[in-house]
Amino acid sequence: MIVGVLALQGDYAEHLVMLQRLGVDSTEVRLADDLDELAALIIPGGESTTIGKLATTYGLIEPLRDFGNKHPIWGTCAGAIFLSRDVHRDQPLLELMDIKVSRNAFGPQVDSFEIDLAIPALEQPETPYHAVFIRAPLIDEIGKDVEVLARIPDSEDHGGKIVAVQDGRWSTVAQNVSHFVQRRERIDRDEDGLAAQNRIGRDDPLERVLRENDDSLACGDVEFASQAPGPGEEHVIAETAVLENEGRFL
Repeated sequence: MIVGVLALQGDYAEHLVMLQRLGVDSTEVRLADDLDELAALIIPGGESTTIGKLATTYGLIEPLRDFGNKHPIWGTCAGAIFLSRDVHRDQPLLELMDIKVSRNAFGPQVDSFEIDLAIPALEQPETPYHAVFIRAPLIDEIGKDVEVLARIPDSEDHGGKIVAVQDGRWSTVAQNVSHFVQRRERIDRDEDGLAAQNRIGRDDPLERVLRENDDSLACGDVEFASQAPGPGEEHVIAETAVLENEGRFL
């Protein structure tokens, strides 16, 4: 089984790393031919308008729709928007899922937050799922056949709002799944530069990025900006989206 990750823009590299860690064969998808032989597809977070425009430019809209009519697709954050039928504005959409979505529903970047969600559909429903919302969308309306998988807890701001759904073979979540505003990787700096620790091996795509760069690292449209500690000190790689569209990030 091969799972594809739409790699036009956004945090596709992080999804590929996670699939690799799970032992799942995966590949980047940029052209229609890349969909051949895939069993499923992930549409990552990023900037939904940019993803839609690039999909249009590269002739991917109809091939993606055709693929989705036969295979599972999972959309995260911007992927939720791209899969929806309506986002209250004009932009390219796959219109596969019978949902209406509001972009940037939680406010600006400073209003990003983390929260534990109860998701009964998971294998261990008693264990809360720690979700991260970074200028994330909300699912406003759902069709009669759409199943709600998760809501914001009633005790929190936006309580009761839908953030995860399944519509037949398609599912989507509003939160960022590449994990956290800042992904904390344990890195040691020695006299020879950066040495990655606690990774899965030298074939890890993010480790290759680390080996090839120093204090300012780039991967697609995601910038990895690191502090510069002294020898033997740990530092944090801060993951921030660098592509801005109409003054808004997703």
